[in-house]
This record gives sequence, C-alpha cells and structure tokens, in this order.
Amino acid sequence: MRRFDPTPLYRATIGFDRMADMLDRVMSADLQAPSYPPYNIEKTDENAYRISIAVAGFGADDLTVEVKENALVVAGRGADDENARTFLHRGIATRAFERRFHLADHVRVTGARHVDGMLHIDLARELPEALKPRQIAISTEAPARTLVDSESAPQPQAA
Repeated sequence: MRRFDPTPLYRATIGFDRMADMLDRVMSADLQAPSYPPYNIEKTDENAYRISIAVAGFGADDLTVEVKENALVVAGRGADDENARTFLHRGIATRAFERRFHLADHVRVTGARHVDGMLHIDLARELPEALKPRQIAISTEAPARTLVDSESAPQPQAA
C-alpha cells in the first residue's frame, strides 16, 4: 500500500495542519472499515446536512445518539427477546453497533428522528461572526505628507 506524505501541504498552507494530519490518518487507516449499519450523508442546504442510518429492527429506545467533543457517536443495542424466538431464516441483523462520525468545527447536531426503520440526524454548520467573510475597504488616497519649511526647521548646531 502506498503511504501519503502530507509534508508538501504544510509548506503551501497555514493553519491547516489538522486537516493534513486527518488526511494522513485516513490514508493510513485500516481499509476494512465497518459497514454495518449502512448510512447516507446528504447536504440538505448550504449549511445543513443529514445523516440517515438504516436501523431496521431497532426501536427508538434501543438507539443512543450523543456528541463527545468533535465526534458524533450513534450506538444501537438489540432487544433481549431473542431467546424466546425461533428463526427459520434470519436475514435482518439486529446486532449491537457503534458508528462514529467526526464533526468539523462549528457543526452541531440539531435533532434526530427515528422513522420507518431509518434514523435521521440533522446537522447544522454555524460559523461565528468573527469567522464569516468580510469585505475590507481599499483606500485610494495617498498618505498625507508633512512639509517642513526651511525657516521653521531646527538648524544644525556648528561645533
């Protein structure tokens, strides 16, 4: 497997060290990432996103959604009534899972809904006023120069 070296990114960017480190971590991570349960991430507005996770067989009480630092952690614990049932074929997995999503700065979870076997988690990016782009006025006037009269200027002292 090839290894990605982010060193050239450090020379061309200022303040993006964390992004280059994250890219390096992703490139070196194990390629066998968990695939259960399947999920979609969609952009619903300019600053809004939705994560939809297929959680067939789980009730709302079996699921937990929490934010720890900059990570969204979704976990599901199956019901304990499995011993009372006898399956002839079992195609719907209800095994326990934990799925983590790394949230960018200034992204917060606005809500979660469990509808028709899908867990929808809504996210919003809210930039603080200090980080929003602002226009800087460009002055076209030359700086004021102070002219000194030769009569009023101090004269050098002769030694």
